[in-house]
Amino acid sequence: MKIAILSRKENLYSTARLIEAAEARNHQADVIDTMRCYMNITSSQPTIHYKGKELAVYDAVIPRIGASVTFYGAAVVRQLEMMGVYCVNDSVAITRGRDKLRSLQLLSKKGIGLPITGFAHALDEIQDLIKMVGGPPLVIKFLEGTQGIGVVLVETSKAARSVLEAFLGLKVNIMVQEYIKEAGGADIRCFVVGGVVVAAMKRQAKSPEEFRSNLHRGGIATPADITEEEKNMAVRAAHIIGLNVAGVDIVRSNRGPLIMEVNASPGLEGIEKTTGIDVATKIIELIEKNAKN
Repeated sequence: MKIAILSRKENLYSTARLIEAAEARNHQADVIDTMRCYMNITSSQPTIHYKGKELAVYDAVIPRIGASVTFYGAAVVRQLEMMGVYCVNDSVAITRGRDKLRSLQLLSKKGIGLPITGFAHALDEIQDLIKMVGGPPLVIKFLEGTQGIGVVLVETSKAARSVLEAFLGLKVNIMVQEYIKEAGGADIRCFVVGGVVVAAMKRQAKSPEEFRSNLHRGGIATPADITEEEKNMAVRAAHIIGLNVAGVDIVRSNRGPLIMEVNASPGLEGIEKTTGIDVATKIIELIEKNAKN
């Protein structure tokens, strides 16, 4: 099969591993820079052009779309869908997963366990917003943030009010969440492929002063044994958002596991190096199973 990987750089770990896994199974894998694609949107014969030529016909595409290019990247994936190409994650699921507020609302509607989360636009009722999520300490997040950037832990009502006033005054979209203290700065990343958790790792913040467990923030990863409840929760969350490939972040609380985030373009480096599991090949096998249909 001919597989396109939408990625800005072919030397990124995740992109390189997907190429390696595809070629090991006798498939052709080409890296396409999402931002250099341009589209002819017609009802009779929609096409994509790339580097001055019409893009070749592919059997499947693996979107590796960064947060900063979600809008355009989703448009490219949508065009490929119109052309009848199998997309590992479709455009609707990608935009759902990238919109943290929307994804939490969808999960909430289906009864998935979540941290108490508040969202507001005006400065008028900040005190009630803080009270709504259980008071300090609490976590304030940028809706557009990734890799732990734009996530702030505030420990007093005064500090929370100051931070919220600053962010809302700058017209930044933020949400406020309860702080799960008993998690101790740790979470579980479940990697879901085709409705199955194929690998899981525990991420621990590097120090007691750092509550963010992201590996980009220096978090320490170890293989994780997860319960059936956690497996089922991760699979359900990916299914609700519509993702065939997803990184689902779970935090363990006193009231059971809670979903923190569903990632539409999870990196492979941390999960593969931590667990020793060939996740890239699992993704290629998903394509083999579904692309021809």
